[in-house]
Amino acid sequence: MKKISEHTIRKMTYWFMLLSFIVPVGFLIYRIAVTENVAVGGIGYRSRADYTLMLVQCLLGAVVLHVPYFFRKYLKIEIPTLLYMMYIIFLYCAIFLGEVRSFYYKVPYWDKWLHGFSAVMAGSFGFILIDVLNNFNNIGIKLSPIFTAMFAFCFAISIGVLWEIYEYAFDFVLGLNMQKFMLEDGTQLIGRAALDDTMKDIIIDCCGSMLAAIIGYISIKRHQKRELIKQTPHLAHAVSPYGMEEGEE
Repeated sequence: MKKISEHTIRKMTYWFMLLSFIVPVGFLIYRIAVTENVAVGGIGYRSRADYTLMLVQCLLGAVVLHVPYFFRKYLKIEIPTLLYMMYIIFLYCAIFLGEVRSFYYKVPYWDKWLHGFSAVMAGSFGFILIDVLNNFNNIGIKLSPIFTAMFAFCFAISIGVLWEIYEYAFDFVLGLNMQKFMLEDGTQLIGRAALDDTMKDIIIDCCGSMLAAIIGYISIKRHQKRELIKQTPHLAHAVSPYGMEEGEE
C-alpha cells in the first residue's frame, strides 16, 4: 500500500511539473517574436533576451525532469522518494518560480538559497552512487565512510561548477543573463561586481556540499555501529563504569 501511495505522489508531481514547464512555452515564443531585443524601460520590463532565457529554462526543465527515470531504467539506480521530491522542488523553484515568476529579482537571496539546497541534494545523490558501487557484487570492494563523504563532496561541487559553465555558455551564445552580470533594468555590472554572483554561487555550493558530506558521514558511521551491535549483541552490554562502551576511548 505504501509503494502505491509513493508511486501516485511521484506521478502527480511529475505531471504537475511537466505542465508547469510546457504550458508557458507558447506564450514565451509569442513574446520573443513581438518584443524588442533591448533591456531598457525600468524595473519589470522584459526584453527578448529575458523571454529567451525563460524559454530555454522551461525546455531544459522538461528534459531534466526525466533524469530520475533515466537512472532507474538504464542505470538501475532507484532515487529515494525524499530525494526525488527535493529534486522536483528544486526544479520548480529554480525554473518556474525563479525565471518565469521572477523570484530571482523579487525575493532576496533566492538564487543563493537554491544553490545551497541543490548542493545538499547533489551531495546526497553522491552517497547513493557510492552505495550502488558498494553493493555491486562484481567489484568486490567496500569503500570507507571518509572516502564516501569525500566523493559526495567532490561530486556535488562538480555539479555546481558544471552549472556555472552552462550559465556562462548560454549567456555568451544567446545573450542571456543567467549569471546575473546585468541588473533587471539592463545596467551591466563591471569588475568584481560582475563576478560577484558566480563566485558567491560557487562558495555556497562548497558549503552545501560540505554539509551534505558531514551529515552523510555521521549517518554511515551510526549505521555501521548499529550493524556491528546486531552482529555481536554482547557488545551492547559491554559498558564501562564511566558509561562508555569498551573500546570507545
